[in-house]
Amino acid sequence: MRTANPALNTKTFSNTGFAGADAMTINGTVQKTAALLFLVVCSGTYTWHLYTTGVNVSGWMIGSLIAGLILALITIFKTQAAPITAPLYAVAEGLFLGALSAIFEAKYKGIVVSAAGLTIGTLFALLFAYRTGLIKATQNFRLGVFAATGGIAIVYLATIILGLFGIKVPYIHESGLIGIGFSLFVVVIAALNLVLDFDFIESGADSGAPRYMEWYAAFGLLVTLIWLYVEMLRLLSKLRSR
Repeated sequence: MRTANPALNTKTFSNTGFAGADAMTINGTVQKTAALLFLVVCSGTYTWHLYTTGVNVSGWMIGSLIAGLILALITIFKTQAAPITAPLYAVAEGLFLGALSAIFEAKYKGIVVSAAGLTIGTLFALLFAYRTGLIKATQNFRLGVFAATGGIAIVYLATIILGLFGIKVPYIHESGLIGIGFSLFVVVIAALNLVLDFDFIESGADSGAPRYMEWYAAFGLLVTLIWLYVEMLRLLSKLRSR
């Protein structure tokens, strides 16, 4: 089983064992995902409020982003800690997203509602497509999404490294047709990662993974949703700036 999501990789369920009656379920994962999203919204509201009252939130953004990365790495390498680290990750990411969303909203009125609505709509649309068999996570599908996600990660990493030396990657981060096309491509790939996440979560439930894996699976799905939301913001901002 292959997924492009680093939190839900091929070894996620390999060493968890069979949990019997106290096993992971899809409904349990859905509940945990809802709880994590609630934490994201609550903590995001705080930094949103700080920004709207004139507070410099750059420190909050950097601190929460670093904290989120550390918590994500801990969760990925120590899955048993997910019941604790996943909620903490959601809080940290919420603080970051709240500030980021407020900055975008100040420049483009209504963009946050649009981005959030598109993210939620994409989630349910792809869930429906997956459950009805319209989209199937075949091996070729997984390989294609995995390769595309890896390519995007390389581009973003190269952008960051070159930026440290004052070199700006042209076109793809601008509001021209190439930039919009690139963002649209990234949004599509991020959305398709949801299909792989659904398939992986279903496989975990079918294999009888321990119940704590519900938190881990919810964390993995949250990672994809946050990525999708941020890319929606980027795409819409490019469209608005034209």
